[in-house]
Amino acid sequence: QVQLVESGGGLVQAGGSLRLSCAASRRTFSSYPMGWFRQAPGKRREFVAALSTSGGTTEYADSVKGRFTMSRDNAKNTVYLQMNSLKPEDTAVYYCAAAPNALGEYGIWGQGTQVTVSS
Repeated sequence: QVQLVESGGGLVQAGGSLRLSCAASRRTFSSYPMGWFRQAPGKRREFVAALSTSGGTTEYADSVKGRFTMSRDNAKNTVYLQMNSLKPEDTAVYYCAAAPNALGEYGIWGQGTQVTVSS
């Protein structure tokens, strides 16, 4: 079973940037499509971005398009989420996930990293 560990969260002012990382414990990571999700206090977890195994295909939530970029480095077993022009509404716990099934349900999750954007 692959384990995922997120890092890079923190406190940033509106308009600032952060880069989240998600490190996987096994080289089989490269065979998994990956995703980022987030959950704000009192809200349901929501999709942020997804990336194919090769990194050639990406998908973003409308709320982050043009501001966030997801990428992966299979040699380092790591995916990234570059977040620019951050807004207070981006405040949430961010989770990376791996191995979606045919229904798009992810089977492997990290523990999450807190991102707080101050106004």
